[in-house]
Amino acid sequence: MTKRKSFLILTAIILLAFLAGNLAFPFPLNRGIDFLNAQIKLWEQNPKLKIVAEKVKIRHFIDIPFKLGLDLQGGTHLLYQADLNNIAVADQKNALAGLRDVIERRVNLFGVREPQVLVEEKSQRLIVELAGVNDVQEAIKMIGQTPFLEFREPRPEEQTNLILAKQKELEGKTYEEAQQVADWQLALEDPYFMPTQLTGRYLKKADLAFAPTTNKPVVSIQFNDEGAKLFEELTTKNVGKPLAIYIDNALLSRPVVQEAIKGGQAQITGDFTVEAGRELARNLNAGALPVPIKLVSQETIGPSLGQASLEKSLKAGLIGFGLVFVFMLLFYRLPGLLASLALAIYIALVLSLFKIIPVTLTLAGIAGFILSIGMAVDANILIFARMREELKQGKSLSLAVEDGFKRAWPSIRDSNANSIIVTLILFGFGVGFVKGFALTLMVGIVLSLFSAIFLTRNFLRLVENTFLARAKWLW
Repeated sequence: MTKRKSFLILTAIILLAFLAGNLAFPFPLNRGIDFLNAQIKLWEQNPKLKIVAEKVKIRHFIDIPFKLGLDLQGGTHLLYQADLNNIAVADQKNALAGLRDVIERRVNLFGVREPQVLVEEKSQRLIVELAGVNDVQEAIKMIGQTPFLEFREPRPEEQTNLILAKQKELEGKTYEEAQQVADWQLALEDPYFMPTQLTGRYLKKADLAFAPTTNKPVVSIQFNDEGAKLFEELTTKNVGKPLAIYIDNALLSRPVVQEAIKGGQAQITGDFTVEAGRELARNLNAGALPVPIKLVSQETIGPSLGQASLEKSLKAGLIGFGLVFVFMLLFYRLPGLLASLALAIYIALVLSLFKIIPVTLTLAGIAGFILSIGMAVDANILIFARMREELKQGKSLSLAVEDGFKRAWPSIRDSNANSIIVTLILFGFGVGFVKGFALTLMVGIVLSLFSAIFLTRNFLRLVENTFLARAKWLW
């Protein structure tokens, strides 16, 4: 290997390690930046250096927080049983998916950051994980309600103006002060649309379809006999006006009535994608189908317990890395040291990727990551064992390195391929913490190959033709 190529590879590895390390742990670098900015700020006292100080001020390195799961951040784990006795078997999957969408939207009203709602189709259950939720009882109350779908028509202009004026009158007032204002409840009304008799109970079904002429996605809706009459009356008096569709008081769509619609069948058109149309149809069905859900169990995890779990997990990870480092150093000496350095970069890469994806870190997920640290060393052990055999045959270090990697590769490839297949099965068929474990383990395995094949291999190449290569006791 030429010196120029060695220099370029070393530069690339150092840059990669710097970016990955600071993305995973930006605190030390940002603290140093704060110190430098404090020194630069002193320049502002000098009028000649004030402009320079403003221009050379250093920005913080990007700080992406880890996305922590329920068991680390604290929160509530809720298990619901859906009653699908009155739902056709063919519609049960969509009914559960629609309920999941509604629950996700509902719990977001409580400031829950990215709630996790999982569906178990076989048992007809929904798992709701609310990390960091504040008012658990109110969230349970709202989640337990059956989704309410309604169709609203435009309000007369005078009613709209009256409601908007009342809302403006109550701006800045507390709840107690607002109650002293005459007709204060009027401000709670929708200023643009008013309820009608047409609700989700009359909707028979909603499906994703495609327009025959434009082939664009549309949502086809069908009402029962009673709903068809109400829909015909509603569209007859609102031709050229929008009809608003709400579920749980959240606007789903606002299609414009082109003509009076008879027969109880209509299409909602618009510039939405196939996925958006499918989601709209699913939400319409969720509001139309009577799918009550019952709270089966509730488990609350306090922030202190979550913090303790996180600290123990980090401690376990550090101990694991330390033991691996000592083992590699004692048994493989210089190659072990280089492999440990590659392993440290590997850990920074994995944690950085967890932030970028992002991966929700749970105790099971951290266990998968810690396990991947041990597996990341397996490839190095196979390579180093083969290298020693090649060196005993009298081969040079450079040739022993190449042959060691070449002959160890089939075993490395097969073992890691089998592990990846297992993680894919766990991720595909598992739920909850099993998926988290499988995902972190799979990411770790893939990056461990990069660590062994690229990082460790190039570290060994860099020491070729140096005094370290001539010290036989190091190998």
